[in-house]
Amino acid sequence: MAKQDRAIRTRRKILEAAAEVFDREGYQAATITQILTVAGVTKGALYFHFGSKEDLAYGVLNEQRNEDAVRPQPVKLQELVDSGSVLAHRLRTDPLVRASVRLTLDQQAQGLDRQGPFRVWSASNRQVLEAARDQGELLPHVDPGETAELCVGAFAGMQLMSVTLSDYEDLPHRLSVFQRLLLPSIAVPSVLASLDLSADRGGRLIAEAEERTLADAAVP
Repeated sequence: MAKQDRAIRTRRKILEAAAEVFDREGYQAATITQILTVAGVTKGALYFHFGSKEDLAYGVLNEQRNEDAVRPQPVKLQELVDSGSVLAHRLRTDPLVRASVRLTLDQQAQGLDRQGPFRVWSASNRQVLEAARDQGELLPHVDPGETAELCVGAFAGMQLMSVTLSDYEDLPHRLSVFQRLLLPSIAVPSVLASLDLSADRGGRLIAEAEERTLADAAVP
C-alpha cells in the first residue's frame, strides 16, 4: 500500500509540474526538461507514468472532471448548476484545472486533440438535461442537446473574460448571473424556485467532498 501511495503522489507531482509549465509556457513551447525540473523527479519516473508530453497534456486535460463534488440531486437541474459552479471554484483554486482549461483553449497546441473536454462536458450536460426533461423540469420548447452546448460555450467565454479581468476571482459571480438569466427560459417555475444558484455553491460542494474523503480515510 505504501508503494502504491508513493506512486500516486509521484504521478500527482508530475501532473502538477506539467500544469505549471503548460500554464506558463503554453503546450507548444513546454518541454519535458522543464517539467522534470519543476517536478524534481527522474526522467524514468516521469516516463513510468506518462509516455510523452502529449500523454501529460491529456492527463492535465482530464483534471476538468469534477464528479466527486457533484452529487446526484432530486432536482436534476441542480446538477447542471453544480457542475458549472464546481468548475468555476476549481479554476480559482486549483492550478491543475487552470492549466487544463488553458490547454483546451490553446490554439497553438498543434497535434493535441482538444475536443475531448468540450465533448465530455456537453455530453454530461445533455444527459442531465434529458433526465430533467423526463422528470418534467424543462419547459416544452427546450432541446437538451442545444442547451448543453450553450452552457459549455457560455462558460468558455465567461472564464476567458474572467481570467483576463480578475484572474478568475469574479468567475463564480459571473456564472451565477448567467444561471439566473438562463434558467427561467428553460425550467418550469416550480423547479426554478427550488434551485440554489448562489455564487458560493461550488466552494461549499468542494468542501463537503473533502470532508467525505477525510471521513472515508478515517474508517479502519
